[in-house]
Amino acid sequence: MKLGCCYYPEHWPEEMWAEDARRMAEMGLSLVRIGEFAWSRIEQEPGRFDWDWLDRAVEVLANAGLKIIMGTPTATPPKWLVDQMPDMVAIDEQGCPRGFGSRRHYCFSHEGYRAEAARITNAMAERYGKHPAIAMWQTDNEFGCHDTVLSFSKSAAARFRKWLAARYGDVSALNTAWGNVFWSMEYRDFDEIDPPNLTVTEANPAHWLDYRRFASDEVASFNAAQVAILREHSPDRDITHNFMGFFTEFDHYDVGRDLDVATWDSYPLGFLEQFWFSTQEKAEYLRQGHPDIAAFHHDLYRGCSNGRWGVMEQQPGPVNWARFNPAPLPGMVALWTLEAMAHGAEFVSYFRWRQAPFAQEQMHAGLLRPDSIDASGADDARTAADAIERLGSQETAGAPVALVFSYEAAWVCGIQPQGQSFRYLELIYEWYSAARRLGLDIDIVSPDADLGGYAMVLVPTLPITPAGFVAKLKALDCPVLIGPRSGSKTKSFCIPDGLAPGELRKLIDLTVTRVESLRDGINEKAGSGAIERWREDIASILIPEIEADDGSGVVFKSENIRYLAAWPDRELLKGLLERMAKDGRVEMSPLPKGLRLRRTVSHVFVFNYSQAPIDISSFCGSKELVLGSINLPPAGVAAWRR
Repeated sequence: MKLGCCYYPEHWPEEMWAEDARRMAEMGLSLVRIGEFAWSRIEQEPGRFDWDWLDRAVEVLANAGLKIIMGTPTATPPKWLVDQMPDMVAIDEQGCPRGFGSRRHYCFSHEGYRAEAARITNAMAERYGKHPAIAMWQTDNEFGCHDTVLSFSKSAAARFRKWLAARYGDVSALNTAWGNVFWSMEYRDFDEIDPPNLTVTEANPAHWLDYRRFASDEVASFNAAQVAILREHSPDRDITHNFMGFFTEFDHYDVGRDLDVATWDSYPLGFLEQFWFSTQEKAEYLRQGHPDIAAFHHDLYRGCSNGRWGVMEQQPGPVNWARFNPAPLPGMVALWTLEAMAHGAEFVSYFRWRQAPFAQEQMHAGLLRPDSIDASGADDARTAADAIERLGSQETAGAPVALVFSYEAAWVCGIQPQGQSFRYLELIYEWYSAARRLGLDIDIVSPDADLGGYAMVLVPTLPITPAGFVAKLKALDCPVLIGPRSGSKTKSFCIPDGLAPGELRKLIDLTVTRVESLRDGINEKAGSGAIERWREDIASILIPEIEADDGSGVVFKSENIRYLAAWPDRELLKGLLERMAKDGRVEMSPLPKGLRLRRTVSHVFVFNYSQAPIDISSFCGSKELVLGSINLPPAGVAAWRR
């Protein structure tokens, strides 16, 4: 695995570049990402390109033996372009323009901006496409960051109407699919249809779902246009895009099909602070991040691009954008780096090389302080580089568990949650985390993936059952667990004939007759644990495998298929996964709190996310450690040969 960093030569005096490049190489870095925000320096006036400074930067980095990941600068269109096309900016859900003055101030649907994005991409690809130092291209930067996937502009409305016409053919078919007879919402023509914002109350959920599908397709086609240009002018170079954490606003599988390598931006401490984790977890993992945040995304994005993936931005110190921004525990940056390697990363790139003393990110740490003195992350980068050298190449081992992840399912649950605490990402994450606490390796896969060869399959929820999915599950003989709300909607967001779970009834004979959402703090005992947030009433001839205290069925089993009719707490979920692992003859290694494990083909890695040392002798036995110690300290990593 290679190490790298994100560098902005345009931010620093040119006389610093060579020394920066030398220090990067000395630190063990071999990749440098540049260019993704540099449009205003590349093209200061319309059509007047200044390549000289970027040419020199590329040469300086190449002369130090560094390879370059070149970014297309379309995330930050310059002011002169916005002035030329004021309507190119996105419009938010309240009808306000997302104006110039930061970044991502464009609408994916604006035809003029699409042409300009293609033009600057073409110019960069022609200039640097065959340069020997260019190892990879990154399209744009963090598609959708700052809530910019959904735009409600005139451009988006026009393209949405064309999208609908292509999907439905006739507006009467759309009216039927959406159920527009309700509240007299019927349309006479596609040209009458607007985006689903600014309605008096809730817009039609089918309208919202199609708008989210459309917006996701806009991101994918915007990316595909850049990829086509880069492939033409820069053959044999990999192409990537840097996805974000806990982000479901577009379908990453669709974008990933056009990429060679999927990458993501890893900020474990920021994500711990910003998302649903409890106050206790935020205190326990304050300087480490929750033990499954990084791994969850490693496994998710490994499944988005045929198994090739990396970390484009790794947090090296305190960030600037969360509600609170603690510093990583000493050694934690090295742990995150080596954990990425254990999950199969091709590279980890730290964001950023030097902390900027100006503008919006001046409080975001880098490997260097603003005065160019090493920050603590620099020592961790050297530690990681040394460990990578000693461990050698790693190949991802086959995982016994598949967890099915659907972006469309996230949209459905978000559009009509029915209970404010029914969060798709949290449900998926809890199932993933439960399997990890049992020492299991997991592949996160799309509903389209081949599920053959797995010893366990987990489907936390899949409200819309894709064509062929039921047949795919029926062909399996391994244990399968299907979670609540699965099969509860048709593709046009209606309750299916015969009620939920719709087509899934071919796998397990039951009917969901009623659902209810439970307010926070309500827990109803069931089996070894409890149910919370959501429960379903089930009619079935099957005898429940697990019942609630009131006698209602919670888990039903038919041959190898189980249906879980509630949101389980951690104890109930743990017990279920243990039953499944025994059924599937999957070896478990239940882990103490804060410890996590990952296997490669050649090694077993363990990672200590806790605040205290952990004795790992029961896991490694008599094996000789090639990294770390038996009494593994906080932020410690140990490894032994399999």
